Amino acid sequence: MSDTTIDSGRSGPDDVDDVDELDDDDLLPPGRLHSRGFVFGEMLLFAVLSLIASFVLSVDAIKIAENPDVILSCSINPILDCARVGASWQAHVLGFPNAFLGLIAEPVVMTIAVASLAGTRFPRWFMGTANVVYFLGVVFAYWLLYQSTFSIGALCPWCLLVTVSTTFVFVSMTHWNVLHDNLYLPARVQAWAHGVVVKGYLMAGLVIWLTLVFALELLKWGPAILRAG
Repeated sequence: MSDTTIDSGRSGPDDVDDVDELDDDDLLPPGRLHSRGFVFGEMLLFAVLSLIASFVLSVDAIKIAENPDVILSCSINPILDCARVGASWQAHVLGFPNAFLGLIAEPVVMTIAVASLAGTRFPRWFMGTANVVYFLGVVFAYWLLYQSTFSIGALCPWCLLVTVSTTFVFVSMTHWNVLHDNLYLPARVQAWAHGVVVKGYLMAGLVIWLTLVFALELLKWGPAILRAG
């Protein structure tokens, strides 16, 4: 009886909060890869890298606007040429440099990561919305990579860093949101997704995906880069 009455002085909503707290941290799957520190630490690291790349690309965009013939530090050869990519219409889809979007989005992600590392628990709707919005950003990043590879005919090293970094951030965010059922998925889909994350298949999928992307780019540009070098 004492076990059932030890918190009898607390109200019903407080009891619900206690259960939520357990669900949020104490009931996480075992393993460091699922911990709050690892997931949000990874998110913070790659958001910072993406922000740095976005800042450099933003500065370069201003230089290109001032002088279309400028030679940038990351214009290494005809294949790895930031200036060529930055001068294309694909780099200004919305009428301003795409990199400005990174300057807006990544500080938000960094704030989420830092606050979460400090123990803040954001509402379910907020985390779910953030995941959807960031997914659109990842799709946009890969669209730009496709355009660079098959239309522009050059790659931008800083853009590649943005693409890889946003991929890691998205996977980290999805990892956490699936574990905590923040994506409003149907029950069966949520159960399947939870199993995928807990068993490590999400991280394995990330490694396989990036390996395939690297391999495709290497097949496309490898011989040309060697000749240019």
